[in-house]
Amino acid sequence: MTVRVLVADDERNLRRMLRAVLEADAYDVYEAENGAAALTACRRIEPDVVLLDLLMPEGPDGLAVLQELGSQDAAPSIIMMSGKATLGDAVRATKLGAFQFLEKPLTPESVLSTVAAAAELARARAENRALRAEIPVTDDLVGAGPLMARVREFIAQVAPTRSRVLITGESGTGKELVARAIHRASPRAKKPIVCVNCAALPRELLESEMFGHERGAFTGAVARRHGKFELADGSSLFLDEIAEMHPELQAKLLRVLESGTIERVGGEHEKAVDVRVIAATNKDPTKEVAEGRFREDLFYRLAVFPIHVPPLRDRKEDIPALVAHLATLAGARCGRSPRVFGTDAVRRMEAHDWPGNVREFANVVERLTIVGGDQQVMADEVDAVLGPARPVDDEVNRPGAPESGLSRALESYERQLIRGALDAAVGNIAEAARRLNTDRANLHRRMRRLGIRRSDTEVSI
Repeated sequence: MTVRVLVADDERNLRRMLRAVLEADAYDVYEAENGAAALTACRRIEPDVVLLDLLMPEGPDGLAVLQELGSQDAAPSIIMMSGKATLGDAVRATKLGAFQFLEKPLTPESVLSTVAAAAELARARAENRALRAEIPVTDDLVGAGPLMARVREFIAQVAPTRSRVLITGESGTGKELVARAIHRASPRAKKPIVCVNCAALPRELLESEMFGHERGAFTGAVARRHGKFELADGSSLFLDEIAEMHPELQAKLLRVLESGTIERVGGEHEKAVDVRVIAATNKDPTKEVAEGRFREDLFYRLAVFPIHVPPLRDRKEDIPALVAHLATLAGARCGRSPRVFGTDAVRRMEAHDWPGNVREFANVVERLTIVGGDQQVMADEVDAVLGPARPVDDEVNRPGAPESGLSRALESYERQLIRGALDAAVGNIAEAARRLNTDRANLHRRMRRLGIRRSDTEVSI
């Protein structure tokens, strides 16, 4: 999708120069010669990014335009420009929501890199608005049981503060939902939360992704890039799977948390950032510290306010509400009416241990939404996905029971573990093998033996 950029400046030659630079990089460019024209153009073309001069002689000045645009729900990313700005001007512009402040004379490199980062932020905001419009959900943390009530209580306590939060819990329990709930209830909610999966980024790119880089900092760095900390300035930064972060980057992250400043890769100057860090891990952080894989000083910096998200098997009283909620979401995602789960079907789901937690649960609900015909989900449909429920007493646990009873129980448990890992990894065999502490070849052999097909796990949430 082409990005729309509005250049608002009373200098005609500067507008022409910026138009030429930006159109050469495939942006759609529009011009406005003063503040009033800028506001009119914004209503007409709904730009993604606005390059806005601070001082314009006719009508409202740049700060007045910034304040007006910033109060709108679908505000563009705004880059202020000036050759005569004071520190007070820059501070006020930042408080009013300006993405960046560029000093004149401008260079093509700084304009292109800043507009690219602003466009990335605008896209993230647009995606968030689209998702909220498509599925209007007021609370993604479903469940009225005591464990989830405690989690909500913690969120309500910490959200209004600036304190860092460390969220722990097994894979698939909803740690990112907790992070987003904290952000939504915080004073930073007007800006989108920025998320980083520390385990998904290659080691050599982590520092650049986190802190950005300057042009020419390394091979392939053809332009300046803003890192996640800069994109999250004035907002929240969610660091998922923080325990997977390389030790070298842990040291640099610790320094940022202590100083409140970042330095881009290849840069020579530090930049202050106002970022609230929310981290999460599916590992035991105290064990990771004790075994030397995670820095103790970083752990204490992050775990100012710890929140543990319980596994689904410990809050099965929430399953009926969770089924109804996820069935509604699955129906909206698949373009179908949500299916109603019968009482016996819900009981089957309550009897399952859900090793993949809510992520596995959501996958199963969506799968049943896709494959089912009748409006009501019956118990046999759940059995077809999870396997029939078997009593775990009498035959299997009775002393002297035949070996086949134990074999069946072990086989059933192994099947549940593998399906849970595959669901948690969204069908990715390599990731599922990593979660099960085995290799891909061994996992493939076990799947063939148990009759588990990869196609059964490829429904994403």
